[in-house]
Amino acid sequence: MRGYRYSLGGCFLVVLNKNPRSYQRPARVLSGTGAVPLRPGLSAWASGGLPGVGTTPPGPGPLPPGRSPSGAAVRKPPGGRENSRLFPPPPLSSPASTPRGGVGGGGGWSSRAAWPRPSPCPPSPIGRLTQYICVAPPLSAMRGHASCLIRRAPAHSPSPLPSSAAVSRPRGLFAAAMAEPEQGPVSAEAVLRELALFELGCQGQDVPAKLVELCLTHGLGPVALANELLAFVTSKDLGTQLSANVLDAFEHELLAKRSSRVPRKRDNRYSGLHDIHSLQELLDEEEEDELLDAYTTPSKGSQKRSNSTPETPRPKRTLSSRSPYALFSPNSFSPSVTPSQKYTSRSSRGEVVASFGSVQGPSWSGHGGAGCTPKLFGVPEENLTKSYKFMFQKALDVREVLSWRIEELGDALKNHHHLEEFTSVLLPAQEPVTVLGQIGCDSNGKLNAKSVVLEGDREHSSGGQIPLNLSELKEYSLFPGQIVALEGTNSTGRMMVVSKLYEGVPLPFHTPTEPAPEQRMVLVACGPYTTSDSIAFDPLTDLIEVIVRDRPDVCVLFGPFLDAKHEQVENCQLLGSFTEVFKLCLKMIIEGTRSAGSQLVFVPSLRDVHHDYVYPQPPFLFPELPKDDRPRVHFVSEPCTLDVDGVVLGLTSTDLIFHMSVEEISSSSGISDRFTRILKHILTQRSYYPLYPPSEELNVDYESFYSYASLPVTPDVLVTPSELRYFVKDVLGCVCINPGRLTKGQVGGTYGRLYLQREDAQGERKSPCVAAQVVKI
Repeated sequence: MRGYRYSLGGCFLVVLNKNPRSYQRPARVLSGTGAVPLRPGLSAWASGGLPGVGTTPPGPGPLPPGRSPSGAAVRKPPGGRENSRLFPPPPLSSPASTPRGGVGGGGGWSSRAAWPRPSPCPPSPIGRLTQYICVAPPLSAMRGHASCLIRRAPAHSPSPLPSSAAVSRPRGLFAAAMAEPEQGPVSAEAVLRELALFELGCQGQDVPAKLVELCLTHGLGPVALANELLAFVTSKDLGTQLSANVLDAFEHELLAKRSSRVPRKRDNRYSGLHDIHSLQELLDEEEEDELLDAYTTPSKGSQKRSNSTPETPRPKRTLSSRSPYALFSPNSFSPSVTPSQKYTSRSSRGEVVASFGSVQGPSWSGHGGAGCTPKLFGVPEENLTKSYKFMFQKALDVREVLSWRIEELGDALKNHHHLEEFTSVLLPAQEPVTVLGQIGCDSNGKLNAKSVVLEGDREHSSGGQIPLNLSELKEYSLFPGQIVALEGTNSTGRMMVVSKLYEGVPLPFHTPTEPAPEQRMVLVACGPYTTSDSIAFDPLTDLIEVIVRDRPDVCVLFGPFLDAKHEQVENCQLLGSFTEVFKLCLKMIIEGTRSAGSQLVFVPSLRDVHHDYVYPQPPFLFPELPKDDRPRVHFVSEPCTLDVDGVVLGLTSTDLIFHMSVEEISSSSGISDRFTRILKHILTQRSYYPLYPPSEELNVDYESFYSYASLPVTPDVLVTPSELRYFVKDVLGCVCINPGRLTKGQVGGTYGRLYLQREDAQGERKSPCVAAQVVKI
């Protein structure tokens, strides 16, 4: 049996054909501006009246323009065009024979296009062709009626007489016809009226508004929404009262069902025939998709192949395993979702894996932030404190920022090493000359000793490039974007043989004038705060317990708080929005540490899925922060320079160590530690991110980069979390610490803690970092 569905002047016409091999001349069904031919073997009658009313056979008569046989206004498709893809418009010179007398008793009608009577077909060996026709009138006509009209007609009868039979609300294919999105605005009264037919009620004042939002968001009419809700609450045995939680779960399952059942439009956009209008729609769609794809970054998990096979199907996920609302209960902050088995069964909790300095006393403890107020270093104009517009930079602006950096560091190199004037990199020179520029690669590949080029400065070399020969250098450490001064010969003007490399100079340290306060304890931790196989925030709960136990003066918490690389985030399996889950996470931290009184500093990350994906990154916005907690909660930018009682902390959540370790090349007989070389580059290049071009994971706005990503001074402590191994090192007088991440995959990670004690400025400078440790969670 074959089924066909047609739209008829605000009605839905469903035709089931039991014998598709029978043939008769095509009939035509009246449409908005002409007649639409039915397929061979079908005939149709339509009623615009109430179900079961009227049995007058068709006959001719006048029809007002733009009206259906029942007198209702004919609704046209968007754009005023008929569906020319499925049914081409008929010729205007159609036969003049017209039926008369609508089935619903609506009087006679006529049209430019005619509805010819079906011609007789030869007897079929299978039997007489029988057709079942269901006419679903508009919802306004069905108010108070629980039935629709079903007609049965023999195929060979030129004027079949319809008969009616009352049936319940249509199911299956008929329900699909009724589930079409309705035209016009959707009101809460219409939705509640449809729900009342199934004895479904609302529990809560915000439920009606949520129902209207579901209709508008997913393109559903009141009837379609009522049908879907009835099926959902019946299958889940949730009762007849609809609450906000029920609607959230319903919306999630509805989206999952639609995404798995309905293919993407662009997958079959080139199949079939199109007219000029449909082709223009496809072109507009393609341009929009290409524009959106240009601003997206491919995720790490999106390139992996699915491990679901017929032998090992992907397990079904339950609602409780992905619900962030079950995670943060108002009464208790312990998660109710399934925790990670590997994390809960971990060993060596609290083990110290890296240390620096000496610790006085058996345990670490602070004063709970009493008398300690961290603040941004420098004047407010030099710090990023609010969001800004990005994605508007031009290539000329980027070149301008890079030229300024070359000039500034060039002056520092000239003054420190007492160099003479720099020479152009393009001029041939038989004698050794000194040039200034930026290290680059001669191709799009990875930098190596044979592909190093120097991009000269604008003042002396006009931005010219020259390849470098590093064979005479005994030791070097270079990376793309490094600003250097080189001495060598350029006999041909096409390649420079380097004989000496002048290293950069770090900035001076900050010297405070106020007296030294007492010793402070600082705790630093970096996300993600969930394991990769669960949405449970068990690691974060354990960290809060550590904060309550040790009562540090300052807690610096780096993002991501809701990781964009988490599997359940990438697959959109969370019931709430990303911002809602993040706010619940902040609420958990703030309320959980309230008894400790510690100062909280939140540093965003480019992996925070809800936040601006740009570097430098503005601070988080949390207007719901309670008034009592505002003095101890601080939201800073990425990167950030912080002042804690005169001790300067450099903070960045970007994995600069990993990015530079991939690009750096070296030949050294002295410093063999790669981490030390990279940290030295950060301090001597005077930037939180000196790499250029940046990593593909980073979207840099260079106008803001010049203002907010430069080091104002050499920090006393530099905190750079990384995926690489944790460490604590003293580099050029600056204590650099990589606390690691709180979780690594499905297992627990590490966090860091420091003791800071600044001494009065007398004689030689001493590092204010008395001790530092990296500890397993």
